[in-house]
Amino acid sequence: MEETDEPHVLAVDDNFIDRKLVEKLLKKSSCKVTTAENGLRALEYLGLGAGQEHSTNGNGSKVNMIITDYCMPGMTGYELLKKVKESSILKDVPVVIMSSENIPTRIDQCMEEGAQMFMLKPLKHSDVKRLRCQLMQ
Repeated sequence: MEETDEPHVLAVDDNFIDRKLVEKLLKKSSCKVTTAENGLRALEYLGLGAGQEHSTNGNGSKVNMIITDYCMPGMTGYELLKKVKESSILKDVPVVIMSSENIPTRIDQCMEEGAQMFMLKPLKHSDVKRLRCQLMQ
């Protein structure tokens, strides 16, 4: 990634206010942000939706990081993490899980599955600074 390129982050959260907050914080940190309201929409965007498994026309290669809520209807952030890590194209994209609940077993489970980081909501500017450092590595 070139220094002048804005890192592209896919932000996934079923809560509109949380999604907007994450988007605003990331944009303030010079990130390009795409949002999705659930895991299935995120998979569709990434080219991993139903019937897209073997498609290469997804946007996955254009995403530098995925930040997702853990608790969402239909597909949890953990399930989204597993799908991303199973994909040969996306497995190296860092996935950050957010949750309003501090449950150690849940955090451990996500980290073991390959999450880059687990953050407690609501996200603060200092959290986004840490994310930005991760993106620059």
